[in-house]
Amino acid sequence: MSNNWTREQLLIAINLYCQLPFGKFHQGNPLIIATAAKIGRTPSALAMKLSNLASLDPDITGSGRKGLAGASQLDRAIWAEFSANPDQVGYDSQVLVDQLAQQEATLTPLSSDEATTTITADYYAENTLSQTKVRVKQAFFRKAVLSSYQGRCCITGLAEPKLLVASHIVPWRENAQQRLNPANGLCLSVLHDKAYDQGLLTVTPDFVIRVSPRLFADQSDLAKDYLWQLHGKPITLPQKFIPNPEFLAYHADHIFN
Repeated sequence: MSNNWTREQLLIAINLYCQLPFGKFHQGNPLIIATAAKIGRTPSALAMKLSNLASLDPDITGSGRKGLAGASQLDRAIWAEFSANPDQVGYDSQVLVDQLAQQEATLTPLSSDEATTTITADYYAENTLSQTKVRVKQAFFRKAVLSSYQGRCCITGLAEPKLLVASHIVPWRENAQQRLNPANGLCLSVLHDKAYDQGLLTVTPDFVIRVSPRLFADQSDLAKDYLWQLHGKPITLPQKFIPNPEFLAYHADHIFN
Protein backbone atom coordinates (compact mmCIF):
# COMPACT_ATOMS: atom_id res chain seq x y z
CA MET A 1 0.00 0.00 0.00
CA SER A 2 1.20 3.53 -0.80
CA ASN A 3 2.49 5.56 2.14
CA ASN A 4 0.50 8.52 0.88
CA TRP A 5 -2.72 9.16 2.72
CA THR A 6 -5.89 9.41 0.67
CA ARG A 7 -8.49 12.12 0.98
CA GLU A 8 -10.96 9.68 2.56
CA GLN A 9 -8.40 8.58 5.15
CA LEU A 10 -7.68 12.18 6.06
CA LEU A 11 -11.39 12.98 6.37
CA ILE A 12 -11.67 10.11 8.84
CA ALA A 13 -8.64 11.47 10.68
CA ILE A 14 -10.25 14.93 10.82
CA ASN A 15 -13.33 13.33 12.34
CA LEU A 16 -11.30 11.60 15.04
CA TYR A 17 -9.43 14.84 15.67
CA CYS A 18 -12.77 16.53 16.35
CA GLN A 19 -14.22 13.70 18.43
CA LEU A 20 -11.27 12.75 20.62
CA PRO A 21 -9.87 14.90 23.43
CA PHE A 22 -6.38 16.25 22.74
CA GLY A 23 -4.84 13.93 25.35
CA LYS A 24 -6.28 10.82 23.64
CA PHE A 25 -4.25 11.09 20.43
CA HIS A 26 -2.12 8.04 21.20
CA GLN A 27 -1.65 4.64 19.60
CA GLY A 28 -3.02 2.79 22.64
CA ASN A 29 -6.47 4.37 22.32
CA PRO A 30 -8.90 1.53 21.33
CA LEU A 31 -10.74 3.87 18.95
CA ILE A 32 -7.50 4.73 17.17
CA ILE A 33 -6.50 1.06 17.04
CA ALA A 34 -9.86 0.01 15.53
CA THR A 35 -10.01 2.91 13.08
CA ALA A 36 -6.45 2.34 11.91
CA ALA A 37 -7.21 -1.31 11.20
CA LYS A 38 -10.26 -0.39 9.10
CA ILE A 39 -8.39 2.16 6.95
CA GLY A 40 -5.23 0.11 6.49
CA ARG A 41 -2.94 2.16 8.70
CA THR A 42 -1.08 1.35 11.88
CA PRO A 43 -2.27 2.83 15.18
CA SER A 44 1.00 4.76 15.47
CA ALA A 45 0.56 6.21 11.97
CA LEU A 46 -2.99 7.35 12.74
CA ALA A 47 -1.95 8.80 16.09
CA MET A 48 0.86 10.68 14.36
CA LYS A 49 -1.58 12.00 11.77
CA LEU A 50 -3.82 13.40 14.51
CA SER A 51 -0.77 15.13 15.97
CA ASN A 52 0.10 16.46 12.50
CA LEU A 53 -3.38 17.98 12.34
CA ALA A 54 -2.92 19.45 15.82
CA SER A 55 0.12 21.33 14.52
CA LEU A 56 -2.23 23.09 12.07
CA ASP A 57 -4.79 24.04 14.74
CA PRO A 58 -4.20 27.62 15.94
CA ASP A 59 -6.04 26.89 19.21
CA ILE A 60 -3.48 24.19 19.99
CA THR A 61 -0.36 26.06 18.92
CA GLY A 62 -1.61 29.35 20.35
CA SER A 63 -1.94 27.78 23.80
CA GLY A 64 1.69 26.70 23.87
CA ARG A 65 0.95 23.07 23.05
CA LYS A 66 2.54 21.48 20.04
CA GLY A 67 1.40 18.97 17.53
CA LEU A 68 3.78 16.86 15.49
CA ALA A 69 5.78 18.59 12.78
CA GLY A 70 5.66 17.14 9.30
CA ALA A 71 2.11 17.86 8.14
CA SER A 72 1.83 17.04 4.44
CA GLN A 73 0.56 19.28 1.69
CA LEU A 74 -2.68 17.27 1.62
CA ASP A 75 -2.98 17.58 5.43
CA ARG A 76 -2.79 21.35 5.05
CA ALA A 77 -5.26 21.34 2.18
CA ILE A 78 -7.83 19.26 4.09
CA TRP A 79 -7.42 21.41 7.21
CA ALA A 80 -7.90 24.57 5.12
CA GLU A 81 -10.99 23.04 3.53
CA PHE A 82 -12.42 22.14 6.94
CA SER A 83 -11.73 25.65 8.22
CA ALA A 84 -13.41 27.22 5.19
CA ASN A 85 -16.36 24.84 4.92
CA PRO A 86 -16.86 22.92 8.19
CA ASP A 87 -20.47 22.08 7.34
CA GLN A 88 -19.60 19.99 4.28
CA VAL A 89 -16.33 18.53 5.53
CA GLY A 90 -17.84 17.68 8.90
CA TYR A 91 -20.75 15.89 7.25
CA ASP A 92 -18.58 14.02 4.75
CA SER A 93 -16.24 12.87 7.50
CA GLN A 94 -19.10 11.64 9.69
CA VAL A 95 -20.61 9.62 6.85
CA LEU A 96 -17.28 7.85 6.37
CA VAL A 97 -16.91 7.14 10.09
CA ASP A 98 -20.50 5.87 10.27
CA GLN A 99 -19.66 3.39 7.51
CA LEU A 100 -16.68 2.12 9.51
CA ALA A 101 -18.79 1.85 12.66
CA GLN A 102 -21.30 -0.34 10.83
CA GLN A 103 -18.46 -2.79 10.18
CA GLU A 104 -16.72 -2.59 13.56
CA ALA A 105 -18.65 -2.41 16.85
CA THR A 106 -15.67 -0.93 18.68
CA LEU A 107 -16.24 2.27 16.70
CA THR A 108 -19.87 2.70 17.81
CA PRO A 109 -18.96 5.64 20.12
CA LEU A 110 -17.84 7.56 17.02
CA SER A 111 -21.05 6.87 15.09
CA SER A 112 -23.85 9.38 14.57
CA ASP A 113 -26.24 6.59 15.62
CA GLU A 114 -24.72 6.72 19.11
CA ALA A 115 -25.30 10.45 19.61
CA THR A 116 -28.35 11.81 21.42
CA THR A 117 -29.88 14.19 18.88
CA THR A 118 -33.39 15.43 18.27
CA ILE A 119 -34.40 17.38 15.17
CA THR A 120 -36.16 20.55 16.30
CA ALA A 121 -37.92 23.27 14.32
CA ASP A 122 -34.62 25.02 13.61
CA TYR A 123 -33.32 21.82 12.02
CA TYR A 124 -36.49 21.08 10.07
CA ALA A 125 -36.12 18.89 6.99
CA GLU A 126 -38.88 18.04 4.54
CA ASN A 127 -38.20 14.34 3.89
CA THR A 128 -36.60 11.28 5.42
CA LEU A 129 -33.36 11.64 3.45
CA SER A 130 -32.98 15.26 4.54
CA GLN A 131 -33.77 14.37 8.13
CA THR A 132 -31.10 11.67 8.08
CA LYS A 133 -28.55 14.16 6.78
CA VAL A 134 -29.49 16.68 9.46
CA ARG A 135 -29.21 14.02 12.17
CA VAL A 136 -25.71 13.07 10.98
CA LYS A 137 -24.70 16.73 10.99
CA GLN A 138 -26.13 17.32 14.44
CA ALA A 139 -24.30 14.26 15.74
CA PHE A 140 -20.96 15.47 14.39
CA PHE A 141 -21.46 18.91 15.93
CA ARG A 142 -22.51 17.53 19.31
CA LYS A 143 -19.60 15.09 19.48
CA ALA A 144 -17.04 17.69 18.44
CA VAL A 145 -18.29 20.32 20.89
CA LEU A 146 -18.66 18.00 23.89
CA SER A 147 -15.23 16.50 23.23
CA SER A 148 -13.66 19.96 23.08
CA TYR A 149 -15.14 20.82 26.47
CA GLN A 150 -14.22 17.39 27.89
CA GLY A 151 -17.90 16.58 28.37
CA ARG A 152 -18.60 19.40 30.83
CA CYS A 153 -20.86 22.44 30.73
CA CYS A 154 -18.61 25.46 30.24
CA ILE A 155 -20.70 27.45 32.75
CA THR A 156 -21.45 24.98 35.55
CA GLY A 157 -19.08 22.06 35.05
CA LEU A 158 -22.02 19.64 34.85
CA ALA A 159 -20.82 16.36 33.33
CA GLU A 160 -23.99 14.27 32.82
CA PRO A 161 -24.18 13.72 29.00
CA LYS A 162 -28.00 13.46 29.02
CA LEU A 163 -28.17 16.98 30.46
CA LEU A 164 -25.65 18.55 28.08
CA VAL A 165 -26.32 20.35 24.80
CA ALA A 166 -23.97 21.43 22.04
CA SER A 167 -25.41 24.91 21.76
CA HIS A 168 -24.92 26.95 18.59
CA ILE A 169 -23.58 30.47 19.13
CA VAL A 170 -24.77 31.74 15.75
CA PRO A 171 -28.04 29.82 15.31
CA TRP A 172 -28.30 26.99 12.78
CA ARG A 173 -30.88 28.95 10.77
CA GLU A 174 -28.67 32.05 10.52
CA ASN A 175 -25.47 30.71 8.94
CA ALA A 176 -25.56 27.43 7.01
CA GLN A 177 -21.80 27.40 6.36
CA GLN A 178 -20.94 27.49 10.08
CA ARG A 179 -23.49 24.96 11.32
CA LEU A 180 -20.88 22.27 11.96
CA ASN A 181 -18.03 24.53 13.01
CA PRO A 182 -17.07 23.41 16.54
CA ALA A 183 -15.88 26.98 17.19
CA ASN A 184 -19.54 27.97 16.78
CA GLY A 185 -20.51 25.86 19.78
CA LEU A 186 -20.70 25.96 23.56
CA CYS A 187 -21.23 22.94 25.78
CA LEU A 188 -24.10 23.93 28.06
CA SER A 189 -26.53 22.30 30.46
CA VAL A 190 -30.09 22.07 29.18
CA LEU A 191 -31.15 24.99 31.40
CA HIS A 192 -28.37 27.30 30.28
CA ASP A 193 -28.72 26.22 26.65
CA LYS A 194 -32.35 27.31 26.73
CA ALA A 195 -31.47 30.62 28.38
CA TYR A 196 -28.69 31.18 25.82
CA ASP A 197 -30.94 30.28 22.89
CA GLN A 198 -33.60 32.72 24.12
CA GLY A 199 -31.09 35.53 24.62
CA LEU A 200 -31.43 35.55 28.39
CA LEU A 201 -27.71 35.17 28.81
CA THR A 202 -24.72 35.58 26.52
CA VAL A 203 -20.97 35.15 26.47
CA THR A 204 -18.94 38.16 25.42
CA PRO A 205 -16.00 37.92 22.97
CA ASP A 206 -13.66 37.90 25.99
CA PHE A 207 -15.52 34.80 27.28
CA VAL A 208 -17.40 36.49 30.14
CA ILE A 209 -21.05 35.64 30.95
CA ARG A 210 -23.66 38.39 30.92
CA VAL A 211 -27.15 37.83 32.31
CA SER A 212 -30.15 39.64 30.84
CA PRO A 213 -31.89 42.28 33.00
CA ARG A 214 -35.06 40.27 32.37
CA LEU A 215 -33.67 37.49 34.56
CA PHE A 216 -32.80 39.87 37.37
CA ALA A 217 -36.51 40.68 37.54
CA ASP A 218 -37.15 37.04 38.47
CA GLN A 219 -37.01 36.84 42.28
CA SER A 220 -37.20 33.05 42.50
CA ASP A 221 -34.50 31.09 44.29
CA LEU A 222 -33.82 29.19 41.06
CA ALA A 223 -33.05 32.38 39.17
CA LYS A 224 -30.87 33.69 42.00
CA ASP A 225 -28.92 30.46 42.50
CA TYR A 226 -28.46 29.29 38.92
CA LEU A 227 -28.60 32.44 36.80
CA TRP A 228 -28.00 35.71 38.66
CA GLN A 229 -24.69 34.61 40.12
CA LEU A 230 -23.25 33.85 36.67
CA HIS A 231 -23.12 37.50 35.67
CA GLY A 232 -19.51 38.62 35.13
CA LYS A 233 -17.99 35.17 35.51
CA PRO A 234 -15.79 33.59 32.81
CA ILE A 235 -16.68 30.37 31.05
CA THR A 236 -14.32 27.40 31.10
CA LEU A 237 -12.59 27.34 27.74
CA PRO A 238 -12.34 24.14 25.69
CA GLN A 239 -9.17 22.20 24.88
CA LYS A 240 -9.62 22.95 21.20
CA PHE A 241 -12.05 24.89 18.98
CA ILE A 242 -12.18 27.95 21.25
CA PRO A 243 -15.40 29.91 20.58
CA ASN A 244 -14.93 32.37 17.73
CA PRO A 245 -15.11 35.92 19.16
CA GLU A 246 -16.96 37.11 16.04
CA PHE A 247 -19.66 34.51 16.61
CA LEU A 248 -19.89 35.48 20.30
CA ALA A 249 -20.22 39.14 19.32
CA TYR A 250 -23.05 38.25 16.94
CA HIS A 251 -24.96 36.51 19.71
CA ALA A 252 -24.37 39.35 22.14
CA ASP A 253 -25.48 41.97 19.59
CA HIS A 254 -28.39 40.21 17.89
CA ILE A 255 -29.83 37.59 20.26
CA PHE A 256 -29.05 38.72 23.81
CA ASN A 257 -31.79 40.95 25.20
